[in-house]
Amino acid sequence: MSAHQPPTTTTPRRTSRIPEDGADQLRVRLAPPPLADVLRIVGVLVATGLGLYLFWRVRGVIRLLAISLFFAFALFPVVDAISVRVRVPRTLVILTVYVLLALLVTLIGYVVVPSVVSEVHQLSHDAPHYAAVLRHNSTFRHYDDRYHITAKLLRDTHRLPELLAKAAGPLKDVTVGAASFISQLITVLAVTFLLILHGRKYVEMGISLTGERRERYRQVVVDIKDAVAGYTLGNIIISVLATLATWIVLSVLGVPYSLALGFVVGFFDLIPLVGATLGAIVVGIATLPVSFPTATIVWVAFIIVWQRFEDYVVQPLVYGRSVKVNPLVTIVSLLVGAALFGILGVLLAIPTAAAIQIILRDWWASRAVTTDRPEGGGEDGNAPAVT
Repeated sequence: MSAHQPPTTTTPRRTSRIPEDGADQLRVRLAPPPLADVLRIVGVLVATGLGLYLFWRVRGVIRLLAISLFFAFALFPVVDAISVRVRVPRTLVILTVYVLLALLVTLIGYVVVPSVVSEVHQLSHDAPHYAAVLRHNSTFRHYDDRYHITAKLLRDTHRLPELLAKAAGPLKDVTVGAASFISQLITVLAVTFLLILHGRKYVEMGISLTGERRERYRQVVVDIKDAVAGYTLGNIIISVLATLATWIVLSVLGVPYSLALGFVVGFFDLIPLVGATLGAIVVGIATLPVSFPTATIVWVAFIIVWQRFEDYVVQPLVYGRSVKVNPLVTIVSLLVGAALFGILGVLLAIPTAAAIQIILRDWWASRAVTTDRPEGGGEDGNAPAVT
């Protein structure tokens, strides 16, 4: 190499292998997963399946515990209020509340059942008279001649006493069902008694296991208790008001067994959304024998006004801020509760939805705080924040 000859650099030659089909080939090497990960996944699946199987096997016990918890939340503020004003043992207060509730149920059954049976027989007896009154209307008579409405109504009303007797069921089924119901009732009352008596101790034992988050979880439990108690007591107050209003209106109209029918409306009013309408239909049938159709028209007008008054005035005043459930969540929870547990599921649906909503709201709030916190920990990014 001469001194004036510039240095040469060796450039690596780029080589590419072109496959015969003219397309690049991508080689993927598949490696088996670690044995520990496989065992972990299998363990999770087995544990989940076993948990679901055990849940299905003890679903009856879980249902009774849920009912007991619901009643405990509902009676807790009542027992607390009495215990503060009366210096007696808490056990005696709970037993007194139980006795008063038993007397109330017995009184309602004593008043309602005989009157309902009597009304059914009276309606069946007077059905031809009501059909004759309806046929005085020319429009109704025109459709009745074509579709035979009164004939079908008379046939069904004559069968009402028979249907009422069949609804009671055979004596054997009644006794077996009563024995099962009594055993479940005793279980619910016993568990509710223990929850009211030692509920705070049980909650503190559970919260103590959460460490530094105990105050947060304690507040969640308090919010759930207030929501369930507020809904339950509010629902009872609204039903009592509906009972009194129905009793007064039916007494003015001269409807027999007005107090019993008031209890019927109050009971149905406990059922969300459709309960008030069902109770109004029952009472509307009972008003037929009284100055037909004037009493029925007055009752229909009253119940429409009362339901609007209850929805827009009574419920906001009674419930206040204790229960704020999204309307869509309310409808879905009622459908799910009815599908799972029937009428009982409907009664428990809204407080259960309120409790789930409170838990999700707390989880979302804690998640938002964690997301907004800088990676350094504290607000200045230098030191972790102490909560």
